[in-house]
Amino acid sequence: MDSRFIHSTHSSRCDHKPENDSNSRDEERSIKYSFVSALCMSGGEGDNSYSTNSLLQRRVLAKAKPVLVKNIKELMMDLKFPKYIKVADLGCSSGQNTFLTMSEIINTINVFYQKWNQNPPEIDCCLNDLPNNDFNTTFKLINSFKEKNSTSKVPYFVSGVPGSFYSRLFPRKSLYLVHSSYGLHWLSKVPEGLEKNKMIVYITASSPLSAYKAYLKQFQRDFTTFLKLRSEEMVSNGRMVLTFIGRNNMDNPLHRDCCHFWTLLSKSLHDLVIEGLVSASKVDSFYMPFYDPSKEEVENIVRNEGSFEIKDLEAHEYDLGHCNQDGSKRSKSGQNEANYIRAVSEPLLVAHFGNAIINILFSKFAHHASQHAGCRNKTTVSLVVSLTRK
Repeated sequence: MDSRFIHSTHSSRCDHKPENDSNSRDEERSIKYSFVSALCMSGGEGDNSYSTNSLLQRRVLAKAKPVLVKNIKELMMDLKFPKYIKVADLGCSSGQNTFLTMSEIINTINVFYQKWNQNPPEIDCCLNDLPNNDFNTTFKLINSFKEKNSTSKVPYFVSGVPGSFYSRLFPRKSLYLVHSSYGLHWLSKVPEGLEKNKMIVYITASSPLSAYKAYLKQFQRDFTTFLKLRSEEMVSNGRMVLTFIGRNNMDNPLHRDCCHFWTLLSKSLHDLVIEGLVSASKVDSFYMPFYDPSKEEVENIVRNEGSFEIKDLEAHEYDLGHCNQDGSKRSKSGQNEANYIRAVSEPLLVAHFGNAIINILFSKFAHHASQHAGCRNKTTVSLVVSLTRK
């Protein structure tokens, strides 16, 4: 790796500034980046909703299934077939995907207990997301979820748990299994020190190195906090299976390929600036609270925090459903990608830019995405990591 990328970062405060100065800065940042409080997936069941545009996440769940099933079976053996199991899906979002996960967990436990001639346990299924999340759309699907699992002998109960997973959510030593898919790449706040990263909503090859360091530092803080809090809530030998967007291990941590979704969003916003629909200063003050870590960065954070042991760590390369398509299909593929990115980012964008630009913004996005529909150089991956509470 190039020596200019070698550095160390620490999450603890060491600037010796008075606490009230720190609180004042935090308040100023909260006001400046107030759009972060709107973070959630697009609700409802309409054409632009997350529920309608989450096929990619279902593909990701399918890829992670072997790791999830393996860890459930190992957990049941390690804990000698417990009679009660509390399960949490952190970042459940809205729609059916969280119930696909819970069905997989219930069915795996049911079959495994039957195989070993054990009486089925009671399962407490806790669905967590931020308070802005559209829980109503999710809970409307409970009846179909129950019908799908009607033959299961495992008694289960479903509840909602609103709140940030960067805070305590459950009583101490109550969780047996934690699942989270496509949640932990979202940060608790916009990192500090991005002012030099002009007209770019995230990181690109043209970003200053300070942008990468700022994002990595915030991810280190957030993921360390997440691990610490879950370690307090989990039983000994409890398991976590976490899936989030990452990146390949590359020498240049600034590299994001030309068709990276946030790069395309930056291009689309730049188009609106040129057309006079959005001011440059407005774009300069918008950054995605997002980070795609490498496997090595995840490993280092887990090791340094110390509460968990890594059991599995896999990386799966993926595209948004259009890689290597011919020209006749690229326009549709670009629109599909735009729909997906709109579903996960619209609440943030509306909170900062307003509603008026959203349709034209994602029309621009669809165009840019279609130009790269045949791109074979995918630097984005899904990281799947399973952890055991020590």
